[in-house]
Amino acid sequence: MTTLEALRQHLGDRLTDDLRRVSENPATAATLFPAAGRRYGREPLTDGWTTDEAARALLLSVLPPEHIADIYRYGDTAEKLAVLKALPLLPVGDRAVPLLEDALRTNDTRLVAAALGPYADRLDPAAWRQAVLKCVFMNVPLTCVHRLAERADAELGAMLRAFADERRAAGRDLPPDALALLDQLKEA
Repeated sequence: MTTLEALRQHLGDRLTDDLRRVSENPATAATLFPAAGRRYGREPLTDGWTTDEAARALLLSVLPPEHIADIYRYGDTAEKLAVLKALPLLPVGDRAVPLLEDALRTNDTRLVAAALGPYADRLDPAAWRQAVLKCVFMNVPLTCVHRLAERADAELGAMLRAFADERRAAGRDLPPDALALLDQLKEA
């Protein structure tokens, strides 16, 4: 998994002034966070991060945790994605679980996929299973689900089987990764 230090190394000293400004005055995050794409670019980095996402994660790392929900709430999709990706890197405990729940209520496949990254370990089992089923429904690749093989259980298998039956009755198939998961759960 990417670390804040690795992201900092990718950006070098370009962010030092903005980090200082946010740590001294958290309100400045409201203008610096949305401007990250323009200020730092959107070039791809390693592990699926981009420069703007890395900059946003680092800005969040110096922001008091109680401000993160507002940054997410008022952000556009790119900003929300950056918050969701940064959550496992931040000392927020369970306080950001409502942000995952919000992302999982959307119909934006990018937000749903991001919500099922490493921070999704904090979702309770029932909410996590519903999120996996939503991925199948929305054709979000199950490869985005962190620790899927470890967390998948008989109850998820029952939910997938019922959904597969509904799809077959409608003349539609399950995506191949969902069929593979269903087969895996039959063998367990």
